[in-house]
Amino acid sequence: MEVSSLPISASQRAKLISAGYTSLSSLFSVSYSDLARDLKISENEAIGILRVASQRKGSERSNGTSSIVNGAQTAWDMLNEEESLGRITTSCSELDDILGGGISCKEVTEIGGVPGIGKTQLGIQLAVNVQIPMDYGGLQGKAIYIDTEGSFMVERALQIAEACLEDMQEYHGFLKKDLQACQLNRKPEDFLENIFYFRVCSYTEQIAVVNYLDKFISEHKDVKVVIIDSITFHFRQDFDDMALRTRLLGGMALKLTKLAKKYTLAVVLLNQVTTKYIEGSYQLTLALGDSWSHACTNRVILYWNGNERYAYIDKSPSVRSASAQYSVTGRGIRSSVSNCKRVKMM
Repeated sequence: MEVSSLPISASQRAKLISAGYTSLSSLFSVSYSDLARDLKISENEAIGILRVASQRKGSERSNGTSSIVNGAQTAWDMLNEEESLGRITTSCSELDDILGGGISCKEVTEIGGVPGIGKTQLGIQLAVNVQIPMDYGGLQGKAIYIDTEGSFMVERALQIAEACLEDMQEYHGFLKKDLQACQLNRKPEDFLENIFYFRVCSYTEQIAVVNYLDKFISEHKDVKVVIIDSITFHFRQDFDDMALRTRLLGGMALKLTKLAKKYTLAVVLLNQVTTKYIEGSYQLTLALGDSWSHACTNRVILYWNGNERYAYIDKSPSVRSASAQYSVTGRGIRSSVSNCKRVKMM
């Protein structure tokens, strides 16, 4: 249960969320003195908050035991469920291949790399491709795009949508199926209407939006992908208390994982890079530290090899580590072509 449901004042709830105490479980391991310090409130007020949380936990325990027991499923059921899950194509066949068919639903996938490697381009591509109709092998869903850096480009999204429609027309002609009605009913502008855009300008806004997603998606059940570009930006600034940052990020990762499983959707987190001192030299690594690397189901690292872009599966429970070449073109993410140059897209 989340702290937003506790019968306490609105200011107390806001202080709890801002300090990283987003769930009841996060309150059970903290002392009243530490809570008072983190929230900058009196110890008596902290004791009152902990007492309310304890009472709510007791009522949950008396009413919710059966739901835990009923939630069990067999490994065979899990296997069948995983095999039936949809995937979102990246529009690069080589990249789809190493991902096992594309970005998987019910999982959190982290994609990181240096500036200019194509992280935002890939994020926009996924926001468009999730809308491909089921007749064309897609999920026919909608996208949520949470922009922390201001890097989302609506003109670029329109370009990619136009190219996606052209690909669908080519696919229709190749299969010679009677899909003309579905084809004619889609316009590039329709893709933009199915991308829900949130612009956040601070880490507190980012946490608030993530907390709001459960309610939003429950009202828009056709959402099939949540993209955060980037998960890192606001958490690399003005954070002297690393323990607080770790707690905030951990709570956010847990919520996103629950959303992915609850609504059978894909969560894609774009990440930046930083330097780390390893074996006598500084090397590039994904930001937010080692503890964050365990928060996601899959981790994909984008990198340059000369003038060519590559994606590497660094971590995944279901596919082996492998690399694939890809390109960023005027039409979006595509399979790599020869003599690819480092070009700056819109």
